[in-house]
Amino acid sequence: MNALIAFWNILLKDMKTYYLKPPNISWGIIFPISWTLMFFVRSGSAIDIRGILPGVMALSILFGTTSMLSVTITFERRSRSFERLLLAPISLNLLMLAKTTGAILFGIINAFIPVLYALFLTDLAGINWGATLLGVIFIAVTSTFLGLFIAVSVSEAFEAQTFSNFFRFPMMFLCGLFIPIGNLPAAIRPLSYIMPLTYGADIIKHAINRAGIITPGLSFLVLLAYSIGLFWISTFNIKRKWIY
Repeated sequence: MNALIAFWNILLKDMKTYYLKPPNISWGIIFPISWTLMFFVRSGSAIDIRGILPGVMALSILFGTTSMLSVTITFERRSRSFERLLLAPISLNLLMLAKTTGAILFGIINAFIPVLYALFLTDLAGINWGATLLGVIFIAVTSTFLGLFIAVSVSEAFEAQTFSNFFRFPMMFLCGLFIPIGNLPAAIRPLSYIMPLTYGADIIKHAINRAGIITPGLSFLVLLAYSIGLFWISTFNIKRKWIY
């Protein structure tokens, strides 16, 4: 019971301190609009809102979770509050889950803001909303743990952003978000299948447009493996740097 109370208090503190601030809320509103306008300018005509929706949702999660978590934990490390949290009488795994749950929720909310816009612009009938929600959750968890890995691997906030972009920008262009993987050069196509966002976006494509190319069950397993691996590496780094 004490562990659950500690979990809730850490989560509530992070939500109030970081995620519910007006600039962060506006980020989730403006980001999808910006991407939709970019495709409109590029095409110069009407765009396939439903076709680009999975990509916009995936990017909203990726940028929202990694940006927030990598900066907040880096900031807390600099102010020494992160070290004080490590002294809390709860397990390290539960502490890190408390620190990451806020980012996961932030990413899930960000994902469905583009859906609200799309409701006014196109017909969303026939979408498998259950599979869409599961895909969004898995992307949010994997992206959040990627942000955790970045945050505990650097010392300063600007390093966190630079390191984040090392992962995010290749994912934007190689994960089939807007350009089908089959249209990529054969030499770089294998890189697409190394990146976790490829599998998350494919789940949402299956659910929204029946356009996925990977078996959903395999995509879920790959994302689960990435999540476990990133979380384990992150906690190992924390133990190595601050506990042992």
